[in-house]
Amino acid sequence: MPTDSNSDALRETPPLYHPPPETQRWIDELYREEILEARAMSPSGKVLAGQQLVESACRITLAGIRNQNPGTTEEQCREILRQRLEWQKKLEATS
Repeated sequence: MPTDSNSDALRETPPLYHPPPETQRWIDELYREEILEARAMSPSGKVLAGQQLVESACRITLAGIRNQNPGTTEEQCREILRQRLEWQKKLEATS
């Protein structure tokens, strides 16, 4: 953990990661497949996929909230999540 005299260490940008060429080819191919699948989806399929993505993100965030706040009730965790979503909405409105 950095000391106060070294607090800039937290602001340093880590070096960029460049995977080996074969790995990058796999990454590019998987990305291409995802794009083609998304383009082939119906509008209602895209809406459903978006809803599933948001629900998944909320489940992951709730798990993090529970981990950060042991002993917190489910209702309190959901209120923290609601507050975070509200803060995000305000940040988006001001930018």
